[in-house]
This record gives sequence, structure tokens and C-alpha cells, in this order.
Amino acid sequence: MAKVAFIGLGVMGYPMAGHLKNKGGNEVTVYNRTTAKAQKWAAEFGGSYAETPKQAAEGCDYVFCCVGNDDDLRSVTTGPDGAFHGLKEGAIFIDNTTASAEVARELYAAAKDKGCSFIDAPVSGGQAGAENGVLTVMCGGDKEAFDKAKPVIDSFAKFSGLMGKTGAGQLTKMCNQICIAGLVQGLSEAIHFAKQADLDVPAVISAIRGGAAQSWQMENRWETMAKGEFEFGFAVDWMRKDLGICLKTANDTGARLPVTALVDQFYAEVQAMGGNRWDTSSLIARLENADKK
Repeated sequence: MAKVAFIGLGVMGYPMAGHLKNKGGNEVTVYNRTTAKAQKWAAEFGGSYAETPKQAAEGCDYVFCCVGNDDDLRSVTTGPDGAFHGLKEGAIFIDNTTASAEVARELYAAAKDKGCSFIDAPVSGGQAGAENGVLTVMCGGDKEAFDKAKPVIDSFAKFSGLMGKTGAGQLTKMCNQICIAGLVQGLSEAIHFAKQADLDVPAVISAIRGGAAQSWQMENRWETMAKGEFEFGFAVDWMRKDLGICLKTANDTGARLPVTALVDQFYAEVQAMGGNRWDTSSLIARLENADKK
């Protein structure tokens, strides 16, 4: 059993912290910007809560974090009452936020100055993966720190691996989001095309799902997409945040992402339709909305 803190109890962080307590058997203290949510978590899982990130981190062996973006991450780490001000020497900070590689490198250096370790460890698997404890965790940092933290990370993971030095976890997550963007657009177009061609959509999916076109998106989202139901998983607003990071990083590195840039604009159209909180499979809505104009 380790002494663990978890900062950020959103749709991902809330169950992840729960797995650290129940499955991992750790002593867990949580912090959330809305104290009532931290109190609810503590009552549900039998842990404790703190009033600030600094207080949550004090005395902990491992501090996990899952917040919104780079600025949120800086605020809860190096900002006033941030967790880094409470880290004990030798502590390992594991950041599960999807953020930039730049902020990962910045916080790695800040942690080192305090005699601590930092691992950028964004996750994939969505809300269901977090709730079921089967997330994929892509890590960047020092091998010694990763090897020590892996058994704790695995409390909520089906896979956790070291992708390389600091920032490599975030860069790998960008590859993940780039793939998803293209896959969802392709599946949206296929379902839309099948409808327009008066095909039986379930029969089409049954025919193609066992071949080269198969994907997680197809297996888990084709039916709700065909019905126009988008209340599942990862929100469009968050996907645009992630794709923005991908496109900025591509510009910095000289990578070319023409499809990703196009799909990002398609998601902007979904936002304009009022779909900010729809899940990412809602790309099909802009195709079908165009038919109604």
C-alpha cells in the first residue's frame, strides 16, 4: 500500500482515483476544484480529501493528476497552493492529462529541481475505460520512475508502457487522436453513404466489420451513429482541444496532417450545430444535417 493523491475528479479522474483506492489498496487523498465532488468521492470510496493540491500531495509517494489543459495543469502543480509545493523528496508525479509535450518537459524539470520524478501519462479508453479500470496509459519519462510507478498505474490500466523520454507519452497520445479523427470521419461517411444508397446499414456493417475496415469505433459506435445518438464518451470540445495540440506540434516538428486539419474543421462545424458536448462520433451529424438544408 502506498500513500497516493489524485488531483482532478472529472469523468475520468473520479473512477481512476477509485481504482487506486479499491483495486490498488492504496491510501488515497483527492483534490477537486469543486470541493463537494471531492467530499462525495471520499464518502463513496472511503478515502480523504484536501482543500488544495498542495495539501493533497503532502507526504504522498505518488501524485496523480487529470485536469483539462496545459494552463489547468500548471495551476494545480506550480501555481499558488499547487501540488509541487507539497511534494516530498523522491515522490513521483504522474500526469494523466492530455496536454502538450512542452508542458510535460517543463514540469519534468520543475520536479527534478525538487528531487522528485515526473511522468507524462495520458490515457485512452474513454469514460467506460476509466470506470472499468481498463485504460491504455502511454508514458514518457525516466525508466526507473516508470518501473516504480507501473504497479500503481496498473490499478486502472489494461496496458501501461514507457514510450520514451519525457514528452513521449503526450506525443503517443497525439498519434492516438490523429488515428481516431480519421477513423470516425471514415465511418461517418460509410454509414451516411449506405443510407443514401438505400442499403441496409446493419447488414453493411455485418459484412465489413470482420475485414480490413474493422475498428473500435465501428464495433462500439456504428449503431448509435446511425441512430443519431451522441451521448457517449469523449466530447467534441475536448477532441478539438486535443487536435489543436496535434496540429501545433505538427507545425513545430514539420509533420503534415492534412486529414487531421480537415477533420478538426469538421468538428468546428459540429460545435456550430450545438454539439459541443456530443461525443466524437457526432461527425456524422454534419453530413446528415447538410442533407436537410
